Amino acid sequence: MPGIATPPAQTVPPPVAPPTATLRTTTDPSPLEPAQTGVWLAIGTICMSFAALTSAMVVRQGAAQDWRHFPLPHLLYVNTAVLLASSGTLEWSRRRITVARLAGLSGVYLTLALGLLFVTGQVIAWRQLAAQGLFLATAPSSAFFYVFTALHGLHVLGGLAALLYVLRRLRRIGGPAPGVALRAAALYWHFMGALWLYLLVILATRV
Repeated sequence: MPGIATPPAQTVPPPVAPPTATLRTTTDPSPLEPAQTGVWLAIGTICMSFAALTSAMVVRQGAAQDWRHFPLPHLLYVNTAVLLASSGTLEWSRRRITVARLAGLSGVYLTLALGLLFVTGQVIAWRQLAAQGLFLATAPSSAFFYVFTALHGLHVLGGLAALLYVLRRLRRIGGPAPGVALRAAALYWHFMGALWLYLLVILATRV
């Protein structure tokens, strides 16, 4: 009708699409699992502890004249080969389990046996030193030897306990394979081998 203003047409905004979650592609790096994060923290703590002991040994050796050099038992080198072999069997088992779960269990059992053999060999090496009259309180050099090897042995026993836990979970046929726990245990075990190589070099050159 004349004289009556027509209101402007209202425009309706287009509907807003709901936000979509960002999908992570298979090429993106996966975040660290809590188990692996805990292992890395433990590795860092152990490294700092042995670095402090190494520094204390170097300072103690240079500050006094009572440092006594002695040859290391040859059994230590055999123990080194055993520990490195156990690292290889565990890595083989970890890769094998992803294909055939039951077939990979033999590698875990073999790793446990080699780990126990390593600890037993370390105890025999201590007895060989004791037969030579070298005890914890004999000299500063022998004291550091026992401290280094004993602490490493305790950490190896901790790794064996972790492998036993993983093995118990692997034997559950109905459940999923504990890949995260196995990777974390393997990471710790490989570190034990690398740490022992470092300690063997330190002991061979300083003691």
